[in-house]
Amino acid sequence: MGGHHLILGEIGDFITGEIMTDTHDERYRQKIARFLVADKGYPKTDIHPRNLLIVAAGNRKGRLWVDFTVTVDDHTAMVIKYGPGSLVTRYRPTLAISRLVAPYQVPVVVVTNGESADILDGETGKLTASGFDRIPSRHNLAHQLVRTEFSPISLTRAAMEARIVYAFEIDGGCPCDDSACRIA
Repeated sequence: MGGHHLILGEIGDFITGEIMTDTHDERYRQKIARFLVADKGYPKTDIHPRNLLIVAAGNRKGRLWVDFTVTVDDHTAMVIKYGPGSLVTRYRPTLAISRLVAPYQVPVVVVTNGESADILDGETGKLTASGFDRIPSRHNLAHQLVRTEFSPISLTRAAMEARIVYAFEIDGGCPCDDSACRIA
């Protein structure tokens, strides 16, 4: 895995201990993982890095890696998508991802470039907070889940969201980026 990234060697994954290719992007992902544990109170067992997501758009398929899903009380409660640069351009594809990684709407959606973050309401797509430090803590997220309905995603809606992910992340992705690719 290298694509257009400068390879700096190898790095141990903070959550899994797996040895990863060390890139600037991977260093940011590791920073996010450490922040979730050390500053936000999540046990490592609640944080799931590198979740494979396969999407279809008509007869085309693609795969991508969702940087982090976070579970609380056996529910996927938060999706975190990292990408360098502008955050606002990542809102729509990350909201679509939040409607595909579980059979229900994931309530909290985070887009981050590793320095800043925007937190979105998964149901409405509205910006609820900005700033890396505003990513919800384990305690706050658990409290929020008490009033969450976990609305199911219909098959029709999932198909539309998959097309959005395909358009943004697969077709619209950098051709030398190996974190997402066409598979059919």
